[in-house]
Amino acid sequence: MKKILLLLSILLITACQQSSEPEVQQAQVAEPTAEQVINLAGLWRGVLHSPGGELPFGIQIAQTAEGYDAKILNGPERVDTSGVILLGNQLEIQFSWYDARIKASYDAVSNSWSGEWSKTAAGMISSLPFTATKGYPYRFKQSKEAQSTTDVAGIWQAEFVDEDGTSVAVGEFKQNGQKVNGTFLTPTGDYRFLSGHAMGGELKLSAFDGAHAFLFAAKSMDGQLTGDFWSRDTYHATWTAALNDQAYAVLPDSWDMVKITTDDNTVSFAFEDLNGQLVQLSDERFQDKPVLINLFGTWCPNCNDEAPVLAEFYKQYHADGLEIVGLAFEFTEDIERDKKQIAAFKQRHGIQYPLLRAGINDKKEAAKVLGFLDKVVAYPTSIFLDRQHQVVKIHSGFAGPGTGKHFTDLVEALENQIKAIVY
Repeated sequence: MKKILLLLSILLITACQQSSEPEVQQAQVAEPTAEQVINLAGLWRGVLHSPGGELPFGIQIAQTAEGYDAKILNGPERVDTSGVILLGNQLEIQFSWYDARIKASYDAVSNSWSGEWSKTAAGMISSLPFTATKGYPYRFKQSKEAQSTTDVAGIWQAEFVDEDGTSVAVGEFKQNGQKVNGTFLTPTGDYRFLSGHAMGGELKLSAFDGAHAFLFAAKSMDGQLTGDFWSRDTYHATWTAALNDQAYAVLPDSWDMVKITTDDNTVSFAFEDLNGQLVQLSDERFQDKPVLINLFGTWCPNCNDEAPVLAEFYKQYHADGLEIVGLAFEFTEDIERDKKQIAAFKQRHGIQYPLLRAGINDKKEAAKVLGFLDKVVAYPTSIFLDRQHQVVKIHSGFAGPGTGKHFTDLVEALENQIKAIVY
């Protein structure tokens, strides 16, 4: 328990401290040589040019003995990158665990970068144009004319509408002057650390973590928010929201979204691990052991938020019998590529339990492959088995550190369920 509390403390200190994104004036450089100006260290304002307009974020680059290290800034969040490569005037910022990268060329006259962000997505390569300028004096551009602050602080009951229909969410926003930080809680997770501003009757928020690019824009009128949501280069939804302190009531119970379909309330699986060895629930290592089966994807933001929590649970309770096994549902049918991504995910989060490639990320296909769930509604999904391998509980989704107290409450609930099957 002490280790879990320590993990939570570290996550919350990182997530919740209100470290305003620093204001650094853009450097003025008059036609310098490439050798003089390609000093990456410092703050940069990165922008993905999405269909909805500028999707901005901060980039903090530090020089190290090996080269450079970069972090992505979203309000109080600092997102790790896996590598920074500078060759001549060509830059690559890597997010290897997401099979994503930013590639850009340097313009010495304007002291800026331009290029492209890309990542492997379901059946495609997703990409957006990228630019970056030195200094990070603001997130979203502001009008030269002074604009009044728009108050959006509080709890908002929201509805999103896309081509698949209507879904509910709860917006939580904190405000300091015109600066806004917050997130949307959904029935199965959240939209991470959103950061932006509210002024002149408009709200603008964005988040970028290397793989997920979110842009929210809305007009505020008569206590209502009406706007658009863009994700990456292809997804768009409209949304409306109204202030409501009781908005959480619209979210379904994440412990009651999925049911077991087997008559005897048991499950089974048989998939290969990263070494090509078949792993089954009937294996000796699982006999008479409580087991947590975790459905996840390396591409999934909520799965990446949950993974370090499960890794710590395993360290804490494995000696008492707990076994965890992760079943990965990936974007492609390229087995070797997927195994490479799963290995990177495992290393990133310090996971010691086995991770198995189970199939593609299509939820209907995943339910068919597993054969014991009526449906899969979210990645991640955690299935808790007692020592007789009877299904005790199923939890869908994960609310990450960006949700504050919701995150700590959920981690406590998950740990209590682990204790219930272990002891």
